[in-house]
Amino acid sequence: MNLWFRVLYLIIASYFRSKLDPVRNVSRLSFRVWPHDLDTSLHMNNGRYWTLMDLGRADIMIRSGLWRSIYRNGWVPVVSAGKIRFRRELKLFQSFTLETRIVTWAESFVVIEHRLISRSRDGDPILSAIALVRAGLYDRKAKSFITVDRLFHEIGIHAQAPEATPEVAAFLAAEEALKKSA
Repeated sequence: MNLWFRVLYLIIASYFRSKLDPVRNVSRLSFRVWPHDLDTSLHMNNGRYWTLMDLGRADIMIRSGLWRSIYRNGWVPVVSAGKIRFRRELKLFQSFTLETRIVTWAESFVVIEHRLISRSRDGDPILSAIALVRAGLYDRKAKSFITVDRLFHEIGIHAQAPEATPEVAAFLAAEEALKKSA
C-alpha cells in the first residue's frame, strides 16, 4: 500500500517539476526510509531498492512525455535484466536521493543506471547502492518491443547512443550469456 502513496505523490509532483530530457538529464527523487521499508536486520529491504527504482523509471517516462505514448499505444514497460551492488545500508528514517539516468541504448532496449545516494554526518555524499537495468517497451498488439528510435521519435528526441562503459558492456554480455543458457 505504501508504494501507492509514493506513486500518487510522484504523479502529482510531476506536474510541478520541469520537463526532463531522458537522454541528457538525470531524474532525482528524494525519499526517506520508513518502518515498512525495513527487513529483519532493521535496514532497508533489498527488494525495496528495486521497487523504488521503478519510481525513478516512471519519473523519466512521465516527465519526458513518453507516458502519453505508452498509454495511447497500450505499450508495457518491461525490465528484462538488472544488477545491483549494495555499498552502504540505509537505516530507519534516513533520507536519500535516487538518481536515475539512461546510460546507453541499442535497437529495442535502454540501459538505465540507478544510484541511491545518502549523506554522511558531515554532509558528504555516500553511494549506498548502484544498479544497472535493461528495459524496453513491449507492444502487445505487435508482439514485439518498440525500437528506441521510435520511442525517441514519440518525444521528439534525436540522439546517438553513447558508447557503453566497460561495466555496462560487461552487464550486457552477462545478461546475453544468461539468456542463452536458459
